Amino acid sequence: MLNTFSQLNPPCLLPHSPPPPSSSLSLSLLPSPNLKNINHTMTSPSINYLTSISDQPNIINNNNNNSINNDNTNNNDDENNNSSKPFFDIYGPQAKAEVIWKTPNANSTLSLQDVQGLITWVLADGEMHPWAFIRNKPLIPKVVLLYIPGLDAALYMSQLKKFSNLKKCCGNPKAVQALSCVLDGCQTIDAILTCKFKRKRDPDFISRMLNESTEKESSSSISSLPFSELMKDLPFPITYYTLTSKQLEDNGYCFNQPGFLSTRPAQPESPYCDILALDCEMCVTCEGFELTRVTLVDVQGQVKLDKLVKPSNPIVDYNTRYSGITPEMLKDVTTSLEDIQEEFLKLVYKETILIGHSLENDLLALKISHELVIDTAILYKHPRGGSYKTALRVLARKFLSKEIQDSGSGHDSIEDARTAMELALLKIRKGPDFGLAAPQFTRKKLLSVLSEAGKKSSFIDDVSIVKRYATGECHAFPVSSDEEALSKASKEAKNDKVQFVWTQFSEINSFLKKQADDEENFSLRLAELISLVTCKDKSSSRKGIKSTVPPTLKEILTRTDCRVHKLYSSLPTNSMLIVFTGQGDTASVHRLRKMLAEQTKNDVPREQLVKVLEELQARAEIALCFVGIKD
Repeated sequence: MLNTFSQLNPPCLLPHSPPPPSSSLSLSLLPSPNLKNINHTMTSPSINYLTSISDQPNIINNNNNNSINNDNTNNNDDENNNSSKPFFDIYGPQAKAEVIWKTPNANSTLSLQDVQGLITWVLADGEMHPWAFIRNKPLIPKVVLLYIPGLDAALYMSQLKKFSNLKKCCGNPKAVQALSCVLDGCQTIDAILTCKFKRKRDPDFISRMLNESTEKESSSSISSLPFSELMKDLPFPITYYTLTSKQLEDNGYCFNQPGFLSTRPAQPESPYCDILALDCEMCVTCEGFELTRVTLVDVQGQVKLDKLVKPSNPIVDYNTRYSGITPEMLKDVTTSLEDIQEEFLKLVYKETILIGHSLENDLLALKISHELVIDTAILYKHPRGGSYKTALRVLARKFLSKEIQDSGSGHDSIEDARTAMELALLKIRKGPDFGLAAPQFTRKKLLSVLSEAGKKSSFIDDVSIVKRYATGECHAFPVSSDEEALSKASKEAKNDKVQFVWTQFSEINSFLKKQADDEENFSLRLAELISLVTCKDKSSSRKGIKSTVPPTLKEILTRTDCRVHKLYSSLPTNSMLIVFTGQGDTASVHRLRKMLAEQTKNDVPREQLVKVLEELQARAEIALCFVGIKD
């Protein structure tokens, strides 16, 4: 594996211990992730677990000679009555919380659920995890989770000197098995911020859910409610169900294409529809499929736009059996594509959530790009998984108990748009697990779990992430840069009313994306990676060759390390800082996958591209987790 390592964790150190000499860490070029070598076997000290009075009410009363209690008897009345230090009666004013790493199994690696579990164990009613122990856990007033995507283990190990502050604050990291590079980075955030609970056995679950949905949807009770009522008490925010950038790309949604228009931001104080459902009909011309009808409906099913469109090229097939369009319908139509685009953009703004079934086809016919999309063909997963999609009429019959597209005279775009809207609203009201075949787990937002445990949260991230994951129970702060994220997070870290803070430093990942999109730079980097793979194949030595890290990236790494230090410095004593890195350079992985899929000329031998892809993907799927307690 390019620039990865054979020893990530030297003998484990507590957060206050000095870092080991750099010579104890080595790089090696491995053919695949050797997770067995990532985590060293560590010996944990004996543990004397202390609990709070609320956990063990008899600890003081039944053990009057206990040394901890004797220490506390010397405290004066003011100290005993100080409500800002509720645990000092047990632990003493100088007590510290600390992380104790436990001895891992031979080839153990942390999972994303382990990282999440550490948060719920400290702040909620989660279970103690076998990989770490927190001594004096009740002393921890808050947990700050910092997400740094793009910083995989190999990049960290190759640039250790750039992370002196991170190492000083949090000690040595633990290796984490990141999600597959095939998945979107948003799914990493989802895995951390969505808790899974084993569903209690309920043999009537499916029939009960279907009957409940049938009763409600047959009377159209959902679509008759006003938008404000629909959005109350949702299991997940409505934006949780919008497609991620990778889902948009994988499903053929077009952006930055010649001749395409993009939806525009709504004007301040100007009213617009929050949600609209779209359906279009097309016919076949000498240039392929072209638009013949456009329909938009709102959440109540009211038609906001329904117009026929005259194609710009001669029609060779009206496609009536599917489109419902006949020659007579288009006989006197003069509305052009440009005309309907203008009307469409007066109703659909950048902030509007657009709902539809395989909506990429409708937007392609309209030649309009739009990012906020809920696609019912993806929302309701096909039983066979993968790229299979269930037809709209099948979903309508199964979940709405209604028949559509059965008139024999073609589809009705108003009926299809209303059906897509009802299906989307049903899923949004029921939660992401609705429609799955007997799900074993039920999902709940991490922020909701913490809120139920009486903990307040602050969520600081890009506006798209905030809309997707923030809840009514937390303070939400959209930011547009790492400096702004640091400023907000440092302020919230000092807020005594907040116990959990989420934020993200994205500069590293943004640089990697920009680097992958730069044609010239990527070609040079690809040539270097091919040479490294070739050298590795020819050499019998296990020692790797360092790939070049651009000076700009080195500067970003240094800035990131300084930001971590500033964030750590703002924490109250005994606060926990968790730094999690997620996937590595997935942008280069996706670029290589695209090259392989589209390769027509043999400029670069395919087998060499495959080897580079394997190496980059293996490297990007080893994340890191740092945990430190503020002195």
